[in-house]
Amino acid sequence: MSDRSYYSQAFHGPFETFDLGHIDLESGYRLRGAKIAYRTIGSLGAAKDNAILFPTWYSGTSGIIEQAYVGSGRALDPGKYFIIIANQIGNGLSSSPSNTAAPFGAAGFPSISIGDDVNAQHALLTRHFGISELQLVLGGSMGAQQTYEWAVRYPDFVKRAAPIAGTARATAHNKLLVHTFIDAITSDPNWNSGSYAQSSSVHRGLSRHARAFAASGFTPKLYATEGWRGIGFTSSDDFITAFVEAHFAPQDANNLLVMLRKWQNGDASRNTGGCLKTALSKITARVSVLAIEEDHFFPLADIEAEQQMIASSELKKISSPWGHLALFGTDPAYNLAIDTHLSALLSA
Repeated sequence: MSDRSYYSQAFHGPFETFDLGHIDLESGYRLRGAKIAYRTIGSLGAAKDNAILFPTWYSGTSGIIEQAYVGSGRALDPGKYFIIIANQIGNGLSSSPSNTAAPFGAAGFPSISIGDDVNAQHALLTRHFGISELQLVLGGSMGAQQTYEWAVRYPDFVKRAAPIAGTARATAHNKLLVHTFIDAITSDPNWNSGSYAQSSSVHRGLSRHARAFAASGFTPKLYATEGWRGIGFTSSDDFITAFVEAHFAPQDANNLLVMLRKWQNGDASRNTGGCLKTALSKITARVSVLAIEEDHFFPLADIEAEQQMIASSELKKISSPWGHLALFGTDPAYNLAIDTHLSALLSA
């Protein structure tokens, strides 16, 4: 269990939960009493034709995404759209190891796939809101994995899609990178195969994980130019400790591992015999594929290779010294570029 009330509205702002009941997972297991946590901003129109879905990324929550991407005058303007930010299973707000009772909680939580998340979100939209069409599905990193899955699995539901800094299928390099994050957490001597009493017991593993994340998530240029000074940090150690480690320290290790393994196994082609081209050919939405040129998690070449398989798609490149972790909205230039590209897509 996590040690503090981190997974709460006090930390992440308002959200609601929808009871999914028992859901059968792609792994063959059943998630009993499943719940999906979500945040809505704006009003759903009478015709229910102004909805946008934004699934969360790894370690992200609806509160983090709302702060970074939603606002009056921005592309995701709640004055125009009904924006639904869906917390992925395992992130601590939706059903997760940290909030599920024994014997299915903690290390006993079942394996979750990107497809499981998308099916849960589909149930939320159809059963709770009565929505049958999305103007836009978008997401960054693991949110991009879910965006691709949505466009492949429910092509008639999705009018537009904007995967940001992510791929439809994890590459061999990406899987190796994620494995280093898993190893960092589980290397803690108090890990005990996930049966720790408190997540703070594995603080050394969480710290190693945070530093590995910081080394690969940001660019060398950010450190060389001390770009973190602009958001109030005094040194690279201060930045890593007070920004990156502080982000992960209160989170539950088992929650992070559920998401990491989901990320590592992300593959929109698993229902098309492993043929990614066949999977992506199912997409009928207008797609704007957004890539961060300096991204070391999801390199530009990997994103471009997939984009070329998608009809009615275009590749948009964004440069940021913050690399992959520009997703958090710390770079004003990145934020402006994202709004420009999303506005163009929504007006198309």
